[in-house]
Amino acid sequence: MRLHVIGLGGAGGRIADRLAADHGDDPFLAGVHAFDTDMDALGALDALGEERRYRFGDAAGGDGLEGDLHAGRRLGDAHASELGRAMDDQGPSIAEAFLIVVGLGGAAGAGAAPALAAELSRLYDAPVYAFGFLPTRDETEEPDDGGPRSASSGGPGGAASSAGAGGAASSGDEPAPPAAHRPLAERNAARTLDALSDECAAVFPFDNAAWLRPSETLAGARNRLNEVAAERIAALFGAGETPEGTATPQQVLDASDVARAAGDDGEIVAIGHAMQTVESPEQKSRFGLGLFGSSEPAEVDTSAAVSAIETVIRKATRGKNTVEVPEGRADRTLLVVGGPPAWLNREAIADGRRWLAEETGSDAILSGDAPVPDGDAVSAVVVRSGVDEPDRIREIRETIE
Repeated sequence: MRLHVIGLGGAGGRIADRLAADHGDDPFLAGVHAFDTDMDALGALDALGEERRYRFGDAAGGDGLEGDLHAGRRLGDAHASELGRAMDDQGPSIAEAFLIVVGLGGAAGAGAAPALAAELSRLYDAPVYAFGFLPTRDETEEPDDGGPRSASSGGPGGAASSAGAGGAASSGDEPAPPAAHRPLAERNAARTLDALSDECAAVFPFDNAAWLRPSETLAGARNRLNEVAAERIAALFGAGETPEGTATPQQVLDASDVARAAGDDGEIVAIGHAMQTVESPEQKSRFGLGLFGSSEPAEVDTSAAVSAIETVIRKATRGKNTVEVPEGRADRTLLVVGGPPAWLNREAIADGRRWLAEETGSDAILSGDAPVPDGDAVSAVVVRSGVDEPDRIREIRETIE
């Protein structure tokens, strides 16, 4: 599907920049922009050209709004049309979906996101999704020693701090800086989640805390978490796009499949993803001599293909998702299995789909395949929508009750 990505604020801008760097030539990425009130944060982006970086809100000086979500909302209301026009250089009318990426605990990006979602829905006949980073508890707590915290981060891709303007972990032997002290982050996230649920077809939360390793700080993990988030976005939205001249999927995944799976009522959606390296089957000549250019892939052992597909489906389902899926249950589920065509055993995929239906309790399982002729791995993407409220989101919502 053709996806237009808009990174809002520090967190969103760096994920947009990461997608442009890693997937700028991929057919699914129809457009990508970064919008922020902080010119320094925009200037630190590496992959996005100046024409795709845009500062809005002259009244928001310095590093933003100091957590004032109401001020962010006012900025969003005032500048949503302006931001919509700033996207025109990349032809947003061809997009089959829009994805707004934002740190939910911030003020400028989180405040502007609902208004921009509403503006995009008004202008285009395409679903608008939100991918939002949940703040960690450490960000809302005072440091134990009463010392200062690092600059505001807004998520693993957040604004510049002592971890480096590009969001990378600190280098050398220096310890990673602590998380920014943002006492309003959880309240902002709760209100922003509610607002985005009203304006977006679906919301994809990313639980920062769940992805941190023991003794790891958010600032120190920032580069790794950026990579995970960008990988999950590309795995889902790029699954139905194959380069021209490559193998055609037997079950084509398109934008309507993603829309049916994600829903259109602002529900929470989780993305699971897993990969397993496999050996690429050697090409063999149709004449058995290997002397002619015309060749076909050698067959893959059936048991090996079945094992690989079963493994990645189970890992994508039961492994760490972008957000917790309580008891694994969901109203709607989408499965995409990818890899070298010879490894995409139809019977194994059908068995995996039946297992997934039992695991999730979904009435309908949508599925597709993503052949990668020159690939060296089998992969699975599992998308679940209409899940019970994850514990972390419930905790965040309780801050405003």
